[in-house]
Amino acid sequence: MRLCATCALLLLLAALDCSEILQTDVRPDKGWTVMLSTKLDQCPVCTVSGVNDTQTTCQASLSLVPEEEVKLLFNCSQPIDQTYTVMINSSIECTKDSCDPSRVALPSVLTELSRTFSVEVKAPEKTVVSLDVLGEGLMESSQPCADGIQYSVVTSKTDGKSPTQYCRGGSETRLDLSNEAAVSLQVWPNVKVETASFQASAAPLKGRTMAVTVDPSTTVALIRDVEEPECEVCTVEGSTPSCSSKEKQLTSAENSLEFSCLKPEDVFSVKMKKKIACTESSCTPAAAEVDPELFKDFKRSLTWDVSVPEKTVLTLDFPAGGLKHISAEENCQDGYRYSVSTTKNDGKIKANSYCRGGALSHLDLLGATTVTAEVPKGGELDRTVFNVKAAPRGARMMSVTPDPETIIIISRVGEDPDCSVCVDDPPNQKCDPKYLRLTDHRNTSVEFTCPRPQDVFNVEINREIDCTETSCSGNIVQPESSLFPDFNRTFTWDLKVVATRAFQLDFPEPGMRQIPNEETCPDAHTYSLVIYLRTGPANIGTFCKGGTVTTIMARYKGRVSLQVPGEAKLDPVDFKLHVGPETDKLAIVKVNLPRGVSDIDFITANYPGDFPDVQQMQWDFTVPGMHNYSVSFLSHAAPECLSGEVMVEYQKKDKKVTKATLTDPQPKHQQGNFNMVLKNCETNRTLEGLNLKYRVSVMRSGHPVLCTVDLTKHREVSVQIEKVGSDPNCEISMNSKVSEKIDVAAGTTANLSFLDCPKEDVRLTASKVIWCRDASCSASKLTVPKLDSCLPMPLHSFTWNLYIPKDRTLDLVSPTGSLKRSLPGQRCNHSVLLHVAEGDGSSLGDFCFNGDIQKVQVHANVSVTATVKDFNITRGPFLSVNVSQEIPETVIYRVSPKLASPTLLATPGWPGGMNPSTTVSWIVTLPSQYQAHLQFVNITRPKCKDRHAYMKVKTLDSVEEMMSRREDEEAEDKLLVLQSFYLNMSNCIPEERQFSVLTKITLEKKTNLLAIVLGITGAVVLALAVLGVVCCITKKKKKQKMNTESSIYISKGNIFRPGDRHFSKTRSDNESHVYDSIDETMVYGHLLGDSYQTFTGPVDGSLPTVKEPDPEPEMDQYNTFLKPSETFIPPRPRTPIDRQDSLGFQDRRMVDNELYTFKSTGEINTIRLSGVDMEPQPPITEESL
Repeated sequence: MRLCATCALLLLLAALDCSEILQTDVRPDKGWTVMLSTKLDQCPVCTVSGVNDTQTTCQASLSLVPEEEVKLLFNCSQPIDQTYTVMINSSIECTKDSCDPSRVALPSVLTELSRTFSVEVKAPEKTVVSLDVLGEGLMESSQPCADGIQYSVVTSKTDGKSPTQYCRGGSETRLDLSNEAAVSLQVWPNVKVETASFQASAAPLKGRTMAVTVDPSTTVALIRDVEEPECEVCTVEGSTPSCSSKEKQLTSAENSLEFSCLKPEDVFSVKMKKKIACTESSCTPAAAEVDPELFKDFKRSLTWDVSVPEKTVLTLDFPAGGLKHISAEENCQDGYRYSVSTTKNDGKIKANSYCRGGALSHLDLLGATTVTAEVPKGGELDRTVFNVKAAPRGARMMSVTPDPETIIIISRVGEDPDCSVCVDDPPNQKCDPKYLRLTDHRNTSVEFTCPRPQDVFNVEINREIDCTETSCSGNIVQPESSLFPDFNRTFTWDLKVVATRAFQLDFPEPGMRQIPNEETCPDAHTYSLVIYLRTGPANIGTFCKGGTVTTIMARYKGRVSLQVPGEAKLDPVDFKLHVGPETDKLAIVKVNLPRGVSDIDFITANYPGDFPDVQQMQWDFTVPGMHNYSVSFLSHAAPECLSGEVMVEYQKKDKKVTKATLTDPQPKHQQGNFNMVLKNCETNRTLEGLNLKYRVSVMRSGHPVLCTVDLTKHREVSVQIEKVGSDPNCEISMNSKVSEKIDVAAGTTANLSFLDCPKEDVRLTASKVIWCRDASCSASKLTVPKLDSCLPMPLHSFTWNLYIPKDRTLDLVSPTGSLKRSLPGQRCNHSVLLHVAEGDGSSLGDFCFNGDIQKVQVHANVSVTATVKDFNITRGPFLSVNVSQEIPETVIYRVSPKLASPTLLATPGWPGGMNPSTTVSWIVTLPSQYQAHLQFVNITRPKCKDRHAYMKVKTLDSVEEMMSRREDEEAEDKLLVLQSFYLNMSNCIPEERQFSVLTKITLEKKTNLLAIVLGITGAVVLALAVLGVVCCITKKKKKQKMNTESSIYISKGNIFRPGDRHFSKTRSDNESHVYDSIDETMVYGHLLGDSYQTFTGPVDGSLPTVKEPDPEPEMDQYNTFLKPSETFIPPRPRTPIDRQDSLGFQDRRMVDNELYTFKSTGEINTIRLSGVDMEPQPPITEESL
């Protein structure tokens, strides 16, 4: 027990150590009362008394008597300065001319706590008490004061107004107060205040005086707030002042006002009124202007009454910022509030309120208007509050001619704006602000007294159709589109047949779709059908275009409605009206359920209201073959039946009727067409009646083909499957999600399903990505991997997407050796077709095998799509792909034309144009002894926006270009190229048209005239020899002449000798146009006469030798034939021989006579006799390019 007591004592001491304790002696000054209180019950205010301070008395609050000393004890576990409050109160008693005390000194007590000093002023009526602030002046502030001393001034304890707060550091040094006013100071703990704070004085009240000038067109009223202290306002008119304590009207131009209170702006508010008179075209004055300084210190209400004649539009423009509309109950935060009220023709007043800071700056009003602007005290105001304009009121006139048996009803749908509809012309014009009915089949003038009547009125166009037992008078039900096209229109047809029959509405494909009765259709054409029973109208349903409902039959009498909003183009359903069969059903709805999977909802008549008592409604459903249907009730309400019962009946053709209640299971997974009939009983109409919303679900009954595609073994291969047929029953899905197109990503596995899909309706394609990320890519062959065998359709095409670095070129080579581009005139008829395109989809052409193209080089990413008749037989390789060095062109085709047929070259994208700023080249290698005829078959020239488009032709071993043409220059249609060449096309940035060229290359063998010329030369030499024998007398002279005037140029080396094997031709050359021998008698026989003998060559068959002089050094220029004889024989020709040294050329200086002597001196001028090259063309290599 002792241990426990000791522990308790220690805990008590510990608790006491944690408490704050303050003990102090307090003696309040004379005239001041001190009230202490605590905020916490566990921390009371205690007094200490008795011998040795042994007696302590504690209580929640304590009032100290002035000039009596008391010892206080504050003991609390919480901070003392936050726990206790100190109220120190005093008062100032004033007469009409003095105050006691005249100097207010604040006592310095309990500075450790938060204190509130309060001084109340008591003075006679009409006496003002002035408190002069000693020390720093005051400034009004709503925020806490930083120095811990805050002043509060209350003008009256009973007016209920919030005090005005001040902080030190301002310029206000005097407070003028009246009776019952109070000044208080809130001081933070440990903050000292000056002991002398105020100097008080009293004097008789002298009110505020002011002089004002009022505009003659303005009336001003000063109105006292009844809740404010009484204060009089007086006007001095002569010697007798006119005073009022409630309201004072100011009408004269100059007024001298005198108030009996110090701050009349706190007591009175000012109301100003002005008038503005408007004609149909102008207003006087044209602006609402005020004096911004007039009664600025007062709360002001400025009102303008604007009068306008009839059919006049009043326009208000607010220049000083926009307005925003608010409700009548809302307040404006800045105190500025605008009110606009307009009196309509029927006497009703429409009022709107606005605040500043919105986007509304323009108001159009109809009728007399009152505008009020409320301005807070001290509020700034522009001189022009608003501008006002008037204009004749816009009206709309139209001519209307109703169709026969058609009624037009124009009815108002809103209260605003003020507008009437009038019929006929003045003075017989009749107007109505709400309703107009047109029944006469004549041209009628209709006038609306507002510019936009479509915002005020709706139009109903009604037609009655009365049917006999077999036909209807209006077989075609079509709305009239020319009437009121910009109004909200409702077309109605009132239909009627004999009482026992039904009228039948047939809807064209694709039928109608039922929607909830309160909804509208997406195309803004909403149809509804109502029939009339003895018990009242019944709404059969609301319908939109595009659904499953094909026919509706309704009994006896009804109305079809079509609602179309204004400005909507009329596009109605062309439904047909017929007389239907006899029926006891309320309505019969025929439905064609769609193929495939669908869920279609239906509702009963009047849903969600009550289905008519003792009535039946039937739905006839046509179900597509190989489909199952299910019926499910989504929501229903069962009535209380007084007689009979609610029943649902199902019946199929030639089958018995199946009955079910609303809570029984409904048909599930059944096939075939069926009828559903809902029968109602006689119900207790005081309770909820019958309603039903149900759903008919349709699904296929076939079995899908399932396939799991596994691409994890082909990481770069993806598969695409797409519906291309029109069969709506075909359904493809991936992982149970139905889609029109399926993409199986590379490296993934997908579960595919194909339901009722013929193979020709689904297309299977696949693609593979081949990356070459650096220059060290290895060559590869494009082959098609084997896909999963469960796929039910064949592979249509396979695409390789080839990606290379930007500084590399992709080389495409056929594995069979060559490619052929499919073009008009050289179509590909092979079983394999390759479509090659750049990475951006730009086509480079369609290709097949065994053509003229040896290689295609592309400086871009490439896609190659192979289309094959059967990929199971042909899987490739289709192309060999290699990466090579960068080329300057976009595309290079390496072509080797064949002899059998011409070769066609087309720019990429043919017949479309080349891409802008791209270049394509063809390197064409010709076979030996052949030349090429180049023909530009089709050229489309662009109009270039930037740069030029070029066509260039150049032989491979030449620097000079054979042809270079821009797009604005005419190019040759044909060009003869003698050897392998380079064809280049460069596109510009076109502004109009595209750049495309189709070129044809035709090979032709070069003509070999060398052998013919050599034979002729030999015959001439032989003839000259024979001629020398005959002319023996002049032999020496003739021989010399022949040496100087020879007609044949013979270079150093072996001369032509008949039978020389060097010029012989083999039969393999097959040059049938080159002669093996020439009969000299046919050439020079007329010169030789009968003595000519054909030279048969040496008898020994050997070739004679000729001694040749040593070769002479080459010279910078050729020597002429007519120089001295020592220079007649030129040096040995170089290999290949020059043009003038060739036997295939003839000198133009020779005279055209029997011996071909020279006709002049001068430089050699040759004529080419043969187009055959002397040497075969060297092979083309990449290094030579």
